[in-house]
Amino acid sequence: MKEKILIVEDDPAMRLGMNHFLGSCGYYIKSCDDGLKAMSILDSEFFDIAIVDLKLPGVDGLSLLKHIKNRYLQTGVIIITAFAEVKTAVQAIKDGAFDYIAKPFTNEELILVIERLLKFRNLEMEVQHLSEIVKKKEGFEGLIYATPVMKEIIDKIEAVSKTDVPILIQGESGTGKELVANAIQRHSLRKNMPYIKINCAAIPETLFESELFGYERGAFTGAIETKKGKFELANRGTLFFDEIGDMPLALQAKLLRVIEDGIIYRLGGKEPIQIDIRYIYATSKNLKELIKSEKFREDLFYRINVMPIFIPPLRERKEDIPALIENFLNIFSEKYSKQNITISSPAYETLLSYDYPGNVRELQHAIERAVLLSSDGVIDVKHLPDEFLPVKAFQHDCIINKIPLKECLESFEKNLIIKALQECGGKKIEAAKKLGISRKALWEKMKAYGIDSGGGGI
Repeated sequence: MKEKILIVEDDPAMRLGMNHFLGSCGYYIKSCDDGLKAMSILDSEFFDIAIVDLKLPGVDGLSLLKHIKNRYLQTGVIIITAFAEVKTAVQAIKDGAFDYIAKPFTNEELILVIERLLKFRNLEMEVQHLSEIVKKKEGFEGLIYATPVMKEIIDKIEAVSKTDVPILIQGESGTGKELVANAIQRHSLRKNMPYIKINCAAIPETLFESELFGYERGAFTGAIETKKGKFELANRGTLFFDEIGDMPLALQAKLLRVIEDGIIYRLGGKEPIQIDIRYIYATSKNLKELIKSEKFREDLFYRINVMPIFIPPLRERKEDIPALIENFLNIFSEKYSKQNITISSPAYETLLSYDYPGNVRELQHAIERAVLLSSDGVIDVKHLPDEFLPVKAFQHDCIINKIPLKECLESFEKNLIIKALQECGGKKIEAAKKLGISRKALWEKMKAYGIDSGGGGI
């Protein structure tokens, strides 16, 4: 359906001309000759656009504009003005009009300003839609939870966001450490300043120092121009060190000095550069264990561990799983244009019972995969990753391939042991506890099945 336009013009010839022309362009047109009639029409009917003459009997154009902007925010206003009234027309734009068009004007000029208004309005609606999507995925709203322990984490984030206190976020891979860091930054006093991230596990040790500090031209072979490092880029903002436990030991002392002094030197540079940065750190490693093995400086640990936030693994907060499933289902249903997708009871029970060694990230990927694979609007067990379904694999081997029961039981038991060892990082005591057997029994079964402590074959 074409857009609806209200023309408010007291010149009969001009009103009739616009009415005829815009009607021939396919627009729904209604017109009147004064401001009071226009108010009455607007009260009874919605219009996308109001074309208003500045000079009107009774209620003038500026007063009608203010009335529209106060009560009908979705109606765009175009002002008609004489050349001598341009100053007043500029004031009208300040009061909320989209644009003005000066008499005399052609039909082409009129349709051009109408099309620009409609295009602008469509862009506004698109931005609003995208903002709603972002709001669902980011900020505190992106931290989906139902458990008291996660509520405590949210409360702590809200408490520390408005300060510059250093934050150390700890938790297994996939628990959402970066999401927490993002939430802190977005709600901080530095939210409109630079936010720089550096993954300490992804940068080669030989490049780490130049990445952090930058370098001057000629500082080393290949330094053909001066380059700012992460510290300089984050100045007055926030610097997020992801996987801080993987920072090379030699650089840890330099980081400590920067934190304490707030001064850096580029490689090859002699001039000190003052920086003002809020630091957030994250790690999936046990820093105290790294300190014992002399892979992490104890003095740096106490400098960064001012406000620790620990995110428990998903297997320890399974009450969060239903809310996370619903959130990811909504996100990926919209992303892949698959509306009204449901999850079958067996699939839902499987999702709830799985231990998620990959934590929230693993659940997210499982739901995305399932949404993509579902073809009839229902996510079933067959759409879930194989590692979620040890019983299904067992049944498949035994029944479909007609493997003898003894072999199936042994294969099933072996796979369970391997899975437990992998989830426990090869630690036999933890794996035995997870399996509900003694360490001796586990050792004997590993030997019988040819399993090494890492979870693979010997």
